[in-house]
Amino acid sequence: MEKLGFKEGLKDGIPIGLGYLSVSFSFGISAVSQGLSAWAAAIISMTNLTSAGQVAGLTIIAAAGTLLEMALAQLIINMRYALMSLSLSQKLSGGFTTPHRFFASFGITDEIFAVASGKGREITPSYMYGLIFLPFICWTSGTLLGGIAGNLLPEMICSALGIAIYGMFIAIFVPPARKSAGVLTAVLISVALSCCFRYIPLFSGVSSGFAIIICTLAASAVCAAFFPVKEAEEE
Repeated sequence: MEKLGFKEGLKDGIPIGLGYLSVSFSFGISAVSQGLSAWAAAIISMTNLTSAGQVAGLTIIAAAGTLLEMALAQLIINMRYALMSLSLSQKLSGGFTTPHRFFASFGITDEIFAVASGKGREITPSYMYGLIFLPFICWTSGTLLGGIAGNLLPEMICSALGIAIYGMFIAIFVPPARKSAGVLTAVLISVALSCCFRYIPLFSGVSSGFAIIICTLAASAVCAAFFPVKEAEEE
C-alpha cells in the first residue's frame, strides 16, 4: 500500500485552511479592536494554533491580566490537544522520529486531528506536514488581513465581522449540546458563572483570566461527576 505523502496532506488541508481563513480574519479584527497591532495579532496566530485559547488570551491581555492567569487558562483550554496527540501517536509510521513528533505536535488542532485520525493508513511525517501547511498559512494570513481591515473598515462593519469567531464557537457546541445532556449542562453552567462574574458586584474583583479558569474547571468538574463517560465493557 502506498504511503501517505505531502501532496495528499496538502489536498486534505485545503478545506481546513479555507475555514481557518474566515475565522482568523475575525480574530484579527477583534485583536485590533482590543488595542493590538495587526502584526502583533499575526504573530499570536503564527505561534498559537488555538482559536479558543487565543480568544481567551486576548481577553486576558486586554484586561492586563497576569502571566499566571494566562498560563493556567492556556493549560486548561488546550489540554485536549495533548490527549489528541496521544491518540494520534498510535497511527504514526516508523519514520516519525522524536524531532518530527515535536514539530508535528505544534500543528495539532481539532480539525487536523479529525482528518488525520480518519485516514485508513499510517500517518507519515510528510503527510502531516502537508496537512498542517495550508491551515497554518491561512490562520496566520487571515489574522493579518483581519487586523489590517480592522484599521481601515468602518467601525460598524468591524463590529459585525468581529462576532464571526463567536459564531464558530456556537456552531461547535450547539450540535453536541442537543444530543448530550452533559455537554448542555457544561454550557449552561459556564454561561451562568460567566454572568455572575460579569454582573454581580460581589465577584467584580475577579479578573477575566481567573473567571475563565473557574468557569472551565467548575463546569468540567460537575459534568465529570454527574455525566461520566461510560467505557464499553469487554465481553
